Amino acid sequence: MTDTATMAGLDPATLNDVLRLAGSPGFDRIQEQIRRTGGCSDPIHLQGSTVTRDAATGQVLHSYSTGTEPGGRLRVACGNRRASRCPACAWTYAGDTYHLIRAGLVGDPAKGTPETIRDHPRVFATLTAPSFGPVHNRPGNRPCRCGTRHPEDTPELGTPLDPQTYDYAGAVLWNNHASDLWRYFTIYLRREIAKRAGLTQKAAREQSRLSFGKVAEYQKRGAVHFHAVIRFDGPEGPDTAPPAWASLDLLIDAIHAAAARVQVDVPPAGDQPARALRWGTQLDIQPIGAFGHGEEITEQAVASYVAKYATKAAETTGTVDRRIGSKEALVLLGVPDHPRRLIEACLDLHPLYPNRKLRDWAHMLGFRGHFSTKSRRYSTTLGALRQTRADYRAAQQRAALGLPDPDDETEATTLTLAHWAYAGHGHTPGESWLAANIRRDIQHNREIAREELPAQLALEGATG
Repeated sequence: MTDTATMAGLDPATLNDVLRLAGSPGFDRIQEQIRRTGGCSDPIHLQGSTVTRDAATGQVLHSYSTGTEPGGRLRVACGNRRASRCPACAWTYAGDTYHLIRAGLVGDPAKGTPETIRDHPRVFATLTAPSFGPVHNRPGNRPCRCGTRHPEDTPELGTPLDPQTYDYAGAVLWNNHASDLWRYFTIYLRREIAKRAGLTQKAAREQSRLSFGKVAEYQKRGAVHFHAVIRFDGPEGPDTAPPAWASLDLLIDAIHAAAARVQVDVPPAGDQPARALRWGTQLDIQPIGAFGHGEEITEQAVASYVAKYATKAAETTGTVDRRIGSKEALVLLGVPDHPRRLIEACLDLHPLYPNRKLRDWAHMLGFRGHFSTKSRRYSTTLGALRQTRADYRAAQQRAALGLPDPDDETEATTLTLAHWAYAGHGHTPGESWLAANIRRDIQHNREIAREELPAQLALEGATG
């Protein structure tokens, strides 16, 4: 806590608060609360109490009140998925997304998907936006159109070669309608599947199901594209095998045809012409392999890739992660030129298309959809994963307190009464420094465990 090496770079205000915090009588409990949130950057503060009684006798088995906590408050994790807002909670969200996607690839009976889905045809598809003007890029081993071979981390990548001719209005309108493009794609995909199977759409639905899980990602140019796991199932979903005609080749062919058919028409407004929005020509479809034998990508790689982008948003392009009220704010926030022009386009277009809420989503460069979605039968849900984690923690607490399991019919039935109220959020400067150190320690321990796991498995295999 008071390591001078880690405190050397602190500003005077933060340093003073760190020393105040370290000397406070409730420091150990504050540190424990922050550790329980995983080092959350912006925890929610709660005030309240819980009482657990024996339902038959009324005897108090356990009671808790935030009146005994430092400052009379309990800190809980904010749960924000954005890595730019809270790295700790974003890590948890990414982990949940990983398990959700993985359960739909390898199967997990505990999460509602059988292991037999590994035999179902499935692909990893990437649908991109069209071009809105030439941008700086890295086309293989060739130089960019500007004549320069850009390094991988150069800030010019994704920015227009000529900002004056770049279609900023078209770019943000495309982002704004991207979710509609995806919706129409899923509709046309089912039609194209039925067509290739020689069946009516009703007959195809009665014989097979289409499941998917997808995530949105921003390209460097600020355009959204979608990564999706698309899987063939039987008529009852993942528990049944797909029919013989539901082959991998048929699925790939149908995806190509459906993507080519999709079009969303935007009517003219003011000085803006009518537009026919479509997917870009860079459609990538890769079969997913169980162990990487013959296929380019594995189930593990797909789940990790999707989880990686579940916590990232438009701020990866240089914009901000909260709403922007005016163009003047862009100057104060120091937004780079390219994302600034995209945001300004959203603000300019809002009066022309008020129902599209472009002003509200200007910080997202027009995109207003969910970043991670799935079909109903793809696998488990994020809510179910969170409930499992909450149940596990509750069971640990009951065991520590010696309370009976409410699901055990042989034990006395208990009744828990709780009252909670919101009491603020965030950290003091010293608490923020402490949370960052706790988060870094947790991440370091995870990395060590990840590195030691292969060696441990190899040892077990050698001695087993």
